[in-house]
Amino acid sequence: MNLDKTAIQRAFKAYDVRGKIPSELNEDVLKKIGNCFARFIGRHRGKIVIGYDVRPTSEPFARALTAGVTDAGVNVLDIGLVGTDMVYHAAAYYHCDGGVMITASHNPADYNGLKFVRESAIAISEDSGLRSILTMVLNDEYAVSSYKGRIEKKSSLNDYLNHILSFISLSKISKLKIVLNGGNGCAGIVLPELMKRIPQIKSVPVFWTLDGSFPNGIPNPLLPERREETAKKVRESKAHLGVAWDGDFDRCFFYDEEGTFVEGYYIVALFGEHFSRRERGAKIIHDPRLVWATREAVTAAGGTPIQCKAGHAFIKERMRVERASYAGEMSAHHYFHRNYYADNGMIPFLLLLEILSERKTTLKNLVQEWTRRFPVSGEVNIFVKNPQMILKKIEEVYSTGSKEKESSIIDHTDGVSIEFPRWRMNLRISNTEPVIRLNVEARNERDLMEKKRDEILQIISNLDKSV
Repeated sequence: MNLDKTAIQRAFKAYDVRGKIPSELNEDVLKKIGNCFARFIGRHRGKIVIGYDVRPTSEPFARALTAGVTDAGVNVLDIGLVGTDMVYHAAAYYHCDGGVMITASHNPADYNGLKFVRESAIAISEDSGLRSILTMVLNDEYAVSSYKGRIEKKSSLNDYLNHILSFISLSKISKLKIVLNGGNGCAGIVLPELMKRIPQIKSVPVFWTLDGSFPNGIPNPLLPERREETAKKVRESKAHLGVAWDGDFDRCFFYDEEGTFVEGYYIVALFGEHFSRRERGAKIIHDPRLVWATREAVTAAGGTPIQCKAGHAFIKERMRVERASYAGEMSAHHYFHRNYYADNGMIPFLLLLEILSERKTTLKNLVQEWTRRFPVSGEVNIFVKNPQMILKKIEEVYSTGSKEKESSIIDHTDGVSIEFPRWRMNLRISNTEPVIRLNVEARNERDLMEKKRDEILQIISNLDKSV
């Protein structure tokens, strides 16, 4: 195989593989990666589950990956067109030795990628296996076993639905009207069947048709320009709630009854509080980007908040160490102990239905105190020439005795977090894109948050121009 090794290296990220087609990822590369992953798993005649998303290249990529795995003497459980959650579930539920989801999530249509797990849906990151797999690929190793792995095709949808519905009591769910935006992605596989099982919910479908060309735009509700279609439909239909998913539906995003987008940060606080109330002394994992609302909500409900570096591989590993009940990232990844410590994009939707029904209230009412008391900037992405230098200089500017008169707390869990009594910030380098990401929050003072956000952005711009 003629492989562009430099391009392949670019595609291997901190906790997944993601690259442009065909320059960084193509069928030859996928076949090689499949072969190397099977040998990394190290279970001759073992079983690896493979699933793929709606992108046009995903099914041929799955065939190439399967060929590489079976050549190495490892069997494949082919669950077909699914969401990432379903591969995680299948890897654990069917007792597989590993799993691969072929997806580029919310990236543009000319990208694709892979997410890997071991047995029990244990995540594989750069430090726990991706680097080893990359080394094998770059060394141009390819093993052909005397035993040809077998391929078993299976539909996992019914088992998956039974699993996610076990997180709630269906009898508690009130009659609600909900806007559900599938974004033309994999959520459209699950939503029609899921809603049949919750007849008291009147669903308002938006973009449920599967279409990997994403004719209505890339399904990434974190982008402000992709939010209005759901918000508008909530207002038009007078719905109680709006929900939108990304391409492989491992993240879901919420809109209140007025069509207002609710930052993922406040949803983490809500679920952290929920699990802390339900499981006294529960450990709740959160990322360091925005923290004050989560820490306060969890502690007040009797739980223990624990900070962890952002990223699914890091969060899952820490959850297992701590035996945490729940973990949440402001990017809308939600992880559950009973979901094999893995993230899931449908369980949060179901949990919120149950919370709204039990408390007989609205999402706006649930989060309004946190949104008022802890105003946030939203994540600001900035392209810079020298990200490491920017982080170092920002830390110097805001260290005690320099920019601010008040003393600061510096934390390096993920990038740099700098905390003052009235406001705090986190600046980190993206694991998946060539950008740095800024988050700012304040206590009760939106004007202060906006002032500090703009001030930091101006300093970053001036530093970048000087490079």
